[in-house]
Amino acid sequence: MPRSKKGKRGSGKPGSLRQELLQLQLSTKSSVKGVKNGVKGESGASDDELTSDILSHCSSASETTSVVEEGTGAEQVDEQTAQEETEDKLKQCIDNLMDKSAKTRLAALESLRQAFSSRVLYDFLTERRLTVGDCLERSLKKGSGEEQAAAATLFAQLCIQLGSGDEAEEGFKMLRPILTAILIDNSASIAARQSCARALGMCCYVSAAEDGEDLIKSLALLESIFMSSYPNREGTLPTPKPGSAGLHGAALQAWSLLVTLCPASRLTVLLDLHLPKLQACLQSNDVNYRIAVGETIALLVELGREIDEEFEVKDSESLCESLKSLATDGNKHRAKNDRRKQRSIFREVLHYIESEDFTEEKIRFGVESIYIDGWMRKHIYDAFKEILESGVRHHLQFNPLLRDIFGLGAPLILDPAVKGNKISRFEKHLFNSAAFKARTKQRSKVRDKRADVM
Repeated sequence: MPRSKKGKRGSGKPGSLRQELLQLQLSTKSSVKGVKNGVKGESGASDDELTSDILSHCSSASETTSVVEEGTGAEQVDEQTAQEETEDKLKQCIDNLMDKSAKTRLAALESLRQAFSSRVLYDFLTERRLTVGDCLERSLKKGSGEEQAAAATLFAQLCIQLGSGDEAEEGFKMLRPILTAILIDNSASIAARQSCARALGMCCYVSAAEDGEDLIKSLALLESIFMSSYPNREGTLPTPKPGSAGLHGAALQAWSLLVTLCPASRLTVLLDLHLPKLQACLQSNDVNYRIAVGETIALLVELGREIDEEFEVKDSESLCESLKSLATDGNKHRAKNDRRKQRSIFREVLHYIESEDFTEEKIRFGVESIYIDGWMRKHIYDAFKEILESGVRHHLQFNPLLRDIFGLGAPLILDPAVKGNKISRFEKHLFNSAAFKARTKQRSKVRDKRADVM
């Protein structure tokens, strides 16, 4: 093991790092905790700090974050170099999107999907958004069904990365026609159509939230997809085609996300049109579609109660009977996991319809947390989670768009002193609720501006 050129540590005698560590532990008589990568050692540091430096050296982390230590003599990669290496890999993936090999393009799409999910890359992507957009357009127009599905998902992530500014709106207007063409093409891959439905909903929500014309067009398009699952004039549900339930569910969930942006005048029309039909769809044979329908009903009822305190569901007794049946379903013909999932969701839906009470859920990320305390908030969070998957927590920490939507403010810059001054759980809950209500009021103002357009 190389020795430090800046001076000796510990006893000052030659020996292994293990011996130095033992001597430091004995001399300080305190517990030793390693430091994270990126902390610089300082000359004249305390024994505890020196021990932390040694532990940092001993831990062979594979991350590409910066590690600068004294006394190790080992070659370290600084933060700037790591950033350049990451960007070089991303540039190569973007180049590979134009490769002649479909296998290479698919691999590049998957690598970029993982990167977009796990990192916030606004600066990098702002400079290359047109190039990435052109590549995705090419994959959507000429790729296989699998490539189209991957490209649509990546485009939704790109909009989340770019935020609610002009860049995302520009990209949405460029790719919306091709997303629409695939979505309404009955000969296209079901997987591709599902991804296009989700992308259309998310990108419209993010980039065109204040454009009433874009919003109403997207709502109408998504309606045209899932309304084919509605009962006919005789009240009979149509026989679903293979895979159609998944497509209807994706379109319904994307539509539900956009409904949260609608002004009160438009919501009244949508409630009258869709609630009775959706109640009939609770009898669908597909468990995931039934769940999507149940959650959408709960959302619409919540929105109805928000705009009118006297709002009541028509034929509420029949609705509650259907919900009770699904909440206690013991049909052995259904898979055990499906029955469990269905019962759990519909107990919540029934509880809300009957008592207007929502079971709160806490989402932790870093030292922060948000509270999912309503169906609108749940729909918004679930929509981002569907696109970002496990990376949603990272984006809640660092992505200004998500932090704005959930009322979290600017990303936190933490130091060790902060941990000793955490606010209480109740205070966090009050802050999150107040922030989200404030944002809801702001969005209501935007809804009022859109009302004239819609």
